Amino acid sequence: MNLLQKYLFVALDNFRSIKHNESSKMVINNRLEAWLAFMCMDDPDDILRIIESCPDFKEMYEQIYDICRNLDGVMRMFSKELQELDRNSVELMVDEMQKDLDKTREKLVETRKKMETKDQQLVETRKKMETKDQQLTEKDKEIELLKKELENMKKLYEENK
Repeated sequence: MNLLQKYLFVALDNFRSIKHNESSKMVINNRLEAWLAFMCMDDPDDILRIIESCPDFKEMYEQIYDICRNLDGVMRMFSKELQELDRNSVELMVDEMQKDLDKTREKLVETRKKMETKDQQLVETRKKMETKDQQLTEKDKEIELLKKELENMKKLYEENK
């Protein structure tokens, strides 16, 4: 890990087990050990030794104690945070659903435009087919007339022969 400042990482569980194994009574030799003990010790005797060694830790322990005694307040705080998270989650879900809905609407509009274009093409094609049908019908009539005329001419020719 490349850090700009010099840091010392200590595994608190290791510190705790070492302190408990050194002697039956925990001894705090300096302020660093007091901070480490503050972070990981929860035995009342150990807490008293920390406060005896560093009296300024007493205020922090009192704050922690007050928080633990006022569980209703802590639960309300967590409840408010959970409500906020729920509200944010719901808003996020609504936003995502709105985006999906907007995309679907856009696709629907595109599909409708394509269908309208196809419908127009179909109408034009039908008109062309009707025109061709009319032309074919006229041609058929003309052919029939010509056939009749040809037959009439054949009859006349045979009669004049």
